[in-house]
Amino acid sequence: MRLALHAEWTKMRTVAGPLWLLLGTVAATVALSAVATSVVDCTAGGCGGDTVKLTLTGVYLGQALVVILAVLIISSGEYGSGMIRTTLTAVPRRATLFAAKAVALSGVVAAGGTVAVLGAVLAGRLILPDPGDRALSLSDGPVLRAVAGTVLYLILIGLLSLGVATAVRDSATGIGVVLGLLYIVPIVSQTIGDRDWQRLLEKIAPMTAGLTIQATTDLGSLPISPWAGLGVTAGWAAAALLTGGLLLRTRDA
Repeated sequence: MRLALHAEWTKMRTVAGPLWLLLGTVAATVALSAVATSVVDCTAGGCGGDTVKLTLTGVYLGQALVVILAVLIISSGEYGSGMIRTTLTAVPRRATLFAAKAVALSGVVAAGGTVAVLGAVLAGRLILPDPGDRALSLSDGPVLRAVAGTVLYLILIGLLSLGVATAVRDSATGIGVVLGLLYIVPIVSQTIGDRDWQRLLEKIAPMTAGLTIQATTDLGSLPISPWAGLGVTAGWAAAALLTGGLLLRTRDA
């Protein structure tokens, strides 16, 4: 396992693509969060609403680059280039190979995600005009939960993407499937007239459920509690990894 991890880390740091995608994740997350925070309507009494969630708005865009990064690691970097045969020769135990990719990806996304999320919070502290709204202290339990949970969410999205990409073995298809799950399902839920069915979709959609972890106010109005919502995203990631791992073990390279 140690050698497989070393090999995966070497691939990531010697190819320009992953680094640029991580930098793009940070830039997109911080930029969109800064824009969202700067246009909020503030009064003398404060900005109102959930300012913590507001400062983390950029994750809606940043996660798309995490998806692309995770998909390209396996579909383009291995299947698309034909390197999968060489990789499997070096690491014949496919479960070990897949686990090494998942661990390496998690570490990289955790590092980039932490910088992106903390940058978004810092931008919020600098932009929001009211001292009370600018607090956003990580020593506050709900704020810390929102920040740490958002980083965990990005890691789970990366693992979900890795599993899907391994299953479909095609970059465009993998990216399309995951982005569809993240962005199209919430749109579809809003077109449903029955409120019960709408809330059900909100509870099981990986993005809608997972990003409830960012909420710090009015938790009773959420379709699902923050940690339970993140658990739903974890379930999607686990199912994708299981499917991708089984297909990797049972079919030809």
